[in-house]
Amino acid sequence: MLRRSFLGAAAAVGAASFLLTRPALAQSARQRTLRFVPQADVTILDPLTTSAYVTRNHALLVFDQLFAIDGDLRPQPQMVEGYTVEDDGKRWTFRMREGLKFHDGEPVRGRDCVASIRRWAPRDNLGQLLLARTDAMEAPDDRSFTIRLNRPYGLMLATLSKLGPPALLILPERLAVLDPKQQLPEVVGSGPFRFNARERIIGARVVYDRNPDYVPRADGEVSGVAGPKRVHFDRVEWTTMPDPSTAAAALKNGEVDWWENPINDLLPTLGADRGIVTPLSGRLGTMGTGVMNHLHPPFDKPAVRRVLLEALSQEDFMTAINGTDPNLIRTGVGLFAPDTAMASDVGLDALTRPRDLERSKRDLIAAGYKGERVVLLAAGDLPRLAAMGDVMNDLLQRLGMNVQHAVSDWGSMVTRRANKAPPDQGGWNIFCTDWSGFDMLNPAVEQVLRCGGVQTGFFGWPDLPQIEAMRGAWIEAPDEDGRRKIAHDIQALAMQEVPYLPLGQYLSRTAYRDDLRDVVKNLSVFWNVRRAS
Repeated sequence: MLRRSFLGAAAAVGAASFLLTRPALAQSARQRTLRFVPQADVTILDPLTTSAYVTRNHALLVFDQLFAIDGDLRPQPQMVEGYTVEDDGKRWTFRMREGLKFHDGEPVRGRDCVASIRRWAPRDNLGQLLLARTDAMEAPDDRSFTIRLNRPYGLMLATLSKLGPPALLILPERLAVLDPKQQLPEVVGSGPFRFNARERIIGARVVYDRNPDYVPRADGEVSGVAGPKRVHFDRVEWTTMPDPSTAAAALKNGEVDWWENPINDLLPTLGADRGIVTPLSGRLGTMGTGVMNHLHPPFDKPAVRRVLLEALSQEDFMTAINGTDPNLIRTGVGLFAPDTAMASDVGLDALTRPRDLERSKRDLIAAGYKGERVVLLAAGDLPRLAAMGDVMNDLLQRLGMNVQHAVSDWGSMVTRRANKAPPDQGGWNIFCTDWSGFDMLNPAVEQVLRCGGVQTGFFGWPDLPQIEAMRGAWIEAPDEDGRRKIAHDIQALAMQEVPYLPLGQYLSRTAYRDDLRDVVKNLSVFWNVRRAS
């Protein structure tokens, strides 16, 4: 039996089991309720204590942001009504919109904003940059707050609109002052929805109710996560499905409205259904990376890292994850998300010229590889990471490396990747992971480009002072043109020093019933979307 046929049959069986437990909604209730199948259950509710995208998406319903990123990746005022910049760029004063209120009934005050920034900033790259330049942060009255800097900071609005985990979200001061290492004891924001704690079923369901006190912005257009957040549903239910086949059948039968991440095998079946649409989730996609340990042989040698860079095929990695549809994969991809301000083709000939593995095998020996065992970590419980691990394992073996393919669950891999010991003492040499395009926009937010060694470097601990100096120069650059030139220079140098391996970009489709209108692109958010009458 063909795999696709098997999945179709399994869908019917899985749906029967699911539907027996969920009676059909009355038409009036269906109009008021949006049912959504997320990528995973929301196991952690505090967006500061995890980098999980599903938690960030949950948080965007409940909390609001000072500034929000529009569809062109520009910060726009959200909770902020307006701002002034004085003292040669060293004094920023922000005034909040009228009518902002937390779910507990308290108004949003300037001191809530200050406390929320202080809770978030130490845990985020951009936040740390802001703190290093801040002399004082204070709230002179209930509707404003001020940040006084010791030197100008051109990334202020980008920082206050931070969207990639951890996003900057505004909490009541009484919660924001709690230990940021501990999860919040309650979920209270000022966003367009309220978290319904009573109806949460761990592993199965999360419920959000429309916030009747929410006041959307009166100006601007809905673009990205910016603009007026107008809510058209009284209730949003996130339902975690037991398997993809059950989710597909529930969507086809109208028992759910929207499936965030349908698997590629089921997209043809879903797309053929006249009641379902399957658009691209967004243009930023997801970018694969190969992370190498710079502390131990063989990847402590730049020449060895360059051989691996020149030998890999981005197409092989992306096809393994996302299939052969040319609309869903991109190759010839450098450090930054394609079609964004910092992206370029500088230095990418190393990735795009024809492969010659026999030559690469000889180059590897000449570069100093001496047959050391190479421990390749892989997360077998996450299909996309397992697929990249399989391609990497094949590539390393074809290059003549002595590979130990250490497959485990994601949690175990995360624990082991923090181990700086030599590979034969519990450490590692290389692993593959991926990142939302929002986290690969520039040198300031790109974690895998942090090259400060064991003190501040990303896992693998690359110690590349020249790249770090260029990252600093990018941050201090006074304008976009200056930052773009530095980003191009960073990529050119990275193709020589190889802090990590760029493995390409893949795009995803989402799937929802065709009676949904005005679904916001790029992220799963639940304002603006409505049901056709």
